[in-house]
Amino acid sequence: MKYKWNIIPVQEKQKVLDLSLQLKVLPVLANMFINRGIASKEDAQKFFYPDLKNQHDPSLLTDVDKARDRLLEALQVKEKIMIWGDYDVDGTTGTALLYKILKPYFSDITYYIPDRYTEGYGISRLGLDYAAEQGISLIICVDTGIKNVDEIAYAKNKGIDFIVLDHHTPGEHLPPAVAVIDPKREDDQYPFKELTGCGVAFKFLQFISSDLGIDEKTLYRSLDLLVLSIGADIVPIIDENRIYAYWGLKLLNKEPSVGIGALKKVAGAKEREFTVGGLVFTLAPRINAAGRIGHGSQAVELLISQDYKEALRIAEEMDELNRQRQQIQSDIVKDIMQEFEKNPELKNKNSTVLYNPHWHKGVVGIAASKIIEHVYKPTIILTQSETGITGSARSVADFNLYEAIESCGHLLTKFGGHKYAAGLSMKKENLKQFIECFEEVVTQRITDDMRRPKLKISGVLKLDEINQHLLRVLKKMEPYGPGNAKPVFVTMQVKEVSYRVIGRDKEHLLLTFKDSKGNPISAIAFNSAALLEQVVVSNFYDIAYTVGESGYNGNRYIQLEIKDFRFKDEQ
Repeated sequence: MKYKWNIIPVQEKQKVLDLSLQLKVLPVLANMFINRGIASKEDAQKFFYPDLKNQHDPSLLTDVDKARDRLLEALQVKEKIMIWGDYDVDGTTGTALLYKILKPYFSDITYYIPDRYTEGYGISRLGLDYAAEQGISLIICVDTGIKNVDEIAYAKNKGIDFIVLDHHTPGEHLPPAVAVIDPKREDDQYPFKELTGCGVAFKFLQFISSDLGIDEKTLYRSLDLLVLSIGADIVPIIDENRIYAYWGLKLLNKEPSVGIGALKKVAGAKEREFTVGGLVFTLAPRINAAGRIGHGSQAVELLISQDYKEALRIAEEMDELNRQRQQIQSDIVKDIMQEFEKNPELKNKNSTVLYNPHWHKGVVGIAASKIIEHVYKPTIILTQSETGITGSARSVADFNLYEAIESCGHLLTKFGGHKYAAGLSMKKENLKQFIECFEEVVTQRITDDMRRPKLKISGVLKLDEINQHLLRVLKKMEPYGPGNAKPVFVTMQVKEVSYRVIGRDKEHLLLTFKDSKGNPISAIAFNSAALLEQVVVSNFYDIAYTVGESGYNGNRYIQLEIKDFRFKDEQ
């Protein structure tokens, strides 16, 4: 897939030069820092070395005092408490965090993860009936609940109080809970709005720590859970999220909890130094697989485990579920790509909406994301449910998927989500009309600029400027993620001096360039073997890449990861 290259603006020359001298970095890096809001040496110090002292005061969260008072009341009269979490990584890590920290103080506390297939997302009446049967009188829900107005009213009628810890945008009305803690509430004064659900749980625990006698070190020992939620939920890694991701990675890499340590082992990454990206592609899918193919409670069981042997058993089960998920996902994507081959008119549409009653409900969302990598347009993948048709939608950059689905909402029984991802359900008889409606809305709203993926370029480098000093500066910028993307640079007019096709299916290109002094620079272009002939016959071409490291026999060296090529006829 070819990208549109967008090079970030060049700032005022003197400002760039001044910061370049202060930080002893290349002007191209100084310009990049200014564009990322780092305009002074003090800003850089705060950014490069995230400090736990710079956390925000949890008392600024609306209703946090009400939640504390209700929890302390439950402690005093020894009520039965349930922690209710969503079945994804954020929900299960948030549930595990609350359970691990509160369990020593509450003798009668349990956790509950709803079944994706029988209960669906959010608070279910089925689960509430179970809670009532168990004598639960207080539920703390995490990463869910903010829009469950009717369900929480139903619980209230059954004598069950709720404390909601969520980070999703509230609806028109807040649920009738004892306390609703959500930084996205309109009346909330908390200065950082992008916490994960697990992050909101962490802030609540911070607030009540002195009341319960929770040691600060005990709380920080759970930052490996929090960084998992930050990576998996794709929230901006800025402000507090950067602080927690930075320290959480240190903990996860050196002294992870028993469960995460077992998960690292079965993933074949016990000794690996994880980045946020590594968590997203290695550990998070195995946790998510429990909720997609098995049951989300497996993930919580793993994350709270204190017995390594038992944790390893659960982790191996989740690893197997993930392998099943990968195969199911691969089969669905193959089916869809064959559909494009059989029906060429699909390629001419501005959207992709496909239905197959046999596709796995828990995997259609990932399949939709994969399809966008092949066919860059808003995509909805649907399958059969107990009551009709259900599925997941994914969007392309800058296109508001949620608003497009909302425009066809009269054809749906249920939908929810945000700009780039959504879930939806409908009656079978509405499918054809929905496909037509969605295509019409997308056609009206999508622009030419949205039809092509963009590559944000941090600046132009010469091969001579790629060295260990540059690499050290870039490493200080970690952890990378949304809001702090790994910088992509461009070098103009390069020519490889050697090349190889590598990979199990010979799908990758391994190239070597040389700087003006003849020093070799290694580069890899994943899934680009099809471009080999064009690369070899071109006299010169431009490359867009990130700067990283690779190694062999204990030796480490700089390696570029090429994101895109631009040949002469494309300039």
